[in-house]
Amino acid sequence: MSNFDAGLLSFAILLFLIFLRMPIGLAMFSVGIVGLFYVTGGTTVALARLKSETYSTFSSYSLSIVPMFLLMGQFATLGGMSQALFKAAESWLGHLKGGVAIAAIGACAGFGAICGSSLATAATMGQVALPEMKRYGYSGGFSSATLAAGGTLGILIPPSVILVIYAILAEQNIAKLFLAAFIPGILAAIGYMITIAIYVRVNPDSAGTRPPVPMADRVKSLVDVLPVLIVFLVVVGGIYLGLFTPTEGAAVGAAGTGFIALVNGGLRGRAWLESFYATAKSTAMIFFIVLGAAVYNGFLALTQVPQELAAWVAESGFNPWTVLVMILVLYLIFGCVMDSLSMILLTIPIFFPIVSALDFGLNAEEFAIWFGIIVLIVVEVGLITPPVGMNLFVINSMDRETPIVQTYKAVIYFVTSDLLRVGLLVLFPGISLFLLRILN
Repeated sequence: MSNFDAGLLSFAILLFLIFLRMPIGLAMFSVGIVGLFYVTGGTTVALARLKSETYSTFSSYSLSIVPMFLLMGQFATLGGMSQALFKAAESWLGHLKGGVAIAAIGACAGFGAICGSSLATAATMGQVALPEMKRYGYSGGFSSATLAAGGTLGILIPPSVILVIYAILAEQNIAKLFLAAFIPGILAAIGYMITIAIYVRVNPDSAGTRPPVPMADRVKSLVDVLPVLIVFLVVVGGIYLGLFTPTEGAAVGAAGTGFIALVNGGLRGRAWLESFYATAKSTAMIFFIVLGAAVYNGFLALTQVPQELAAWVAESGFNPWTVLVMILVLYLIFGCVMDSLSMILLTIPIFFPIVSALDFGLNAEEFAIWFGIIVLIVVEVGLITPPVGMNLFVINSMDRETPIVQTYKAVIYFVTSDLLRVGLLVLFPGISLFLLRILN
């Protein structure tokens, strides 16, 4: 069996191990190590590669941004920022038909701007918004679907941990990717709000109403979210203006949210240690997946699979848009069995060389950024695609009374909104690149 055939076979073996519920990081690591043994004909190169890969992966300065953003999300939760965001949105929108659900989407968007993690956004806003939605007569399936969809805004609205990983893999500027993700992120939030408005009219019994909030209380709620706005402007604005690097910005954001949490009394007792422990645990999980992907992708590089596939596609005469659509469909399928980080780490080293060899009428940098945003959105759809969307299970675990089938039925509306947005951004790359072109 040739090295190329071994590389193709390894992908099938990897998917089989994932199907058997082996952790994705361990699956990629195991297949990569065994593959290195096979293609090099011994243990010397494989063990030497393992040593060098471990050091080069974890000594990456860019990766240090990940624990900082995760810690910022932990401090934001302890500082009551999620509650403040939801209360402010609910004060202004809650009296509308479906208004509490729309408020939850708005709060998810705001919290995603200081969190960067989809699962963390879904879990945090679920704790805050789910009881309120149930209180005002929102059906269980509609409530859980709304919060699962809203949670996906955590990885789209910058800062985003997944975008950082993509930037490292595709060797792109993190700040430019954050800038390009801003308009698609806003479109996602608006699309979800429109979806809610349609859903409550198609299913009028799925949402109750709540009385309007006095104007004085509405204004006060805006004052309560000022710390969130300040942190976001300092971190994201500082990165875009070149005042500090993305890693430094993440550290500033963590320090700022930590200070707010301290002032608000959220870091009393063991809360400090628990926030650091939760950050360390999430970071370790992400870094092990990154290491597993690095080992596996190192094996694939030796087999020449990405290069051969890229050359074959370029020479085959396939329409570039057809290739792109096929890749996006594969992401939707992978989303049913894999989490977003694993998909990015596993597929970008294979797919990116393929599409980079095709002509989409963009220069190399603009294409890489546009492709990254499109992939991120499709990965986001995978988080809420039945039957194995990760966010669906996170929210359903908080609402055991609601059968997950009801959540599946309601979330189809949000998946439809996502697919329409993907089509729009694919057909009009300028939407994603608009801010980038203006500020460059």
